[in-house]
Amino acid sequence: MVDADQTFVIVGGGLAGAKAAETLRAEGFSGRVILICDERDHPYERPPLSKGYLLGKEERDSVFVHEPSWYARNDIELHLGQTVDAIDRTAKTVRFGDDGTLVHYDKLLLATGAEPRRLDIPGTGLAGVHHLRRLAHAERLKGVLAALGRDNGHIVIAGAGWIGLEVAAAAREYGAEVTVVEPEPTPLHGVLGPELGNLFAELHREHGVRFVFGAKLTEIVGQDGMVLAARTDTGEEHPAHDVLAAIGAAPRVGLAEASGLEIADRAHGGGIVVDARLRTSDPSIYAAGDVVSFPHALFDTRLRVEHWANALNGGPAAARSMLGQDVRYDRVPYFFSDQYDMGMEYSGWAPPGSYDQVVIRGDAGKREFIAFWVREGRVLAGMNVNVWDVTETIQKLIRSRARVDVEALSNPQVALESLLGTS
Repeated sequence: MVDADQTFVIVGGGLAGAKAAETLRAEGFSGRVILICDERDHPYERPPLSKGYLLGKEERDSVFVHEPSWYARNDIELHLGQTVDAIDRTAKTVRFGDDGTLVHYDKLLLATGAEPRRLDIPGTGLAGVHHLRRLAHAERLKGVLAALGRDNGHIVIAGAGWIGLEVAAAAREYGAEVTVVEPEPTPLHGVLGPELGNLFAELHREHGVRFVFGAKLTEIVGQDGMVLAARTDTGEEHPAHDVLAAIGAAPRVGLAEASGLEIADRAHGGGIVVDARLRTSDPSIYAAGDVVSFPHALFDTRLRVEHWANALNGGPAAARSMLGQDVRYDRVPYFFSDQYDMGMEYSGWAPPGSYDQVVIRGDAGKREFIAFWVREGRVLAGMNVNVWDVTETIQKLIRSRARVDVEALSNPQVALESLLGTS
């Protein structure tokens, strides 16, 4: 039974941490809740940083999980701009990095998230080299894109993943020139495979984005501290006023690793190892969000999921687990993206090599369709493009593990719900 005298500490002030704090109070926990955030901004959501806020279509205040006064009203002890540099698992304390203050915990939640991978090439110290992970990054990049648009400037983006493509779309809407350099043969190759990756390449080319596939940046050339061009391993040089590194994110496991918690290998995401209840190898420590590698029975593997929905759902699940509730975290991975006039939602997990066919339902040419990644007649993942209100059914199809009639799956005249009864 959870005692009112207990102290629950949450390290990480992103969406997962903030929603965990909210859930603890909503579930009736009356002990101390301490939320430690290494940023000076209140906890916020990250999708707007590469979407609406970056485009100037959403106000800054719209990104925050709660209004600032919510934390005091709910007796959440919020520490902004504070880092934790050590965990003493025997004494059950965390240590603040700035002044060495020790804080006791009865239960600890690590929601430390991920950080952008850095380009390890000459020139990354130039003023025009950017990353996008934090609100401060988005604020800076927003001004940069607006200036590039006004001055017919050029940005080179390293990486054609979700962040790279969303920033490319934003840059084109501002009027900037865009070149995307990607080592794989298509955008999103590791997520969608070549079949759907080409669709995103065509979309961006129609809007004036230039792609350089099969190449990596090797140097950023500058003068007087400013970016002039970006060079690739194919010997090409591309003019640039700014460069964005969008080459993925790494889980922030340093604190957990230093305290001796189990960390997954790279094949399973390299995150903090947790069980289905989001407990780490220490029964008093839990983890949630981008940083965790959790077992997923549906896909028979460990997953580390970096998307918004994982933080939104994982934080509350961890909080309930900390309270002793019977929790089994097995959400179907979900994410969404908006680029130009194309919106999409993706559910499931189907890396290249895991499926034997991609089934298209609808008109891919008009970009109004659903794509299904299928193995032996079973749906592993689905992506709806400019088709709405189908995510729940797609996720039911994935969870059912039912063999479906592929012809019926591809036929928009056959109700998706009717396929759930197929054995």
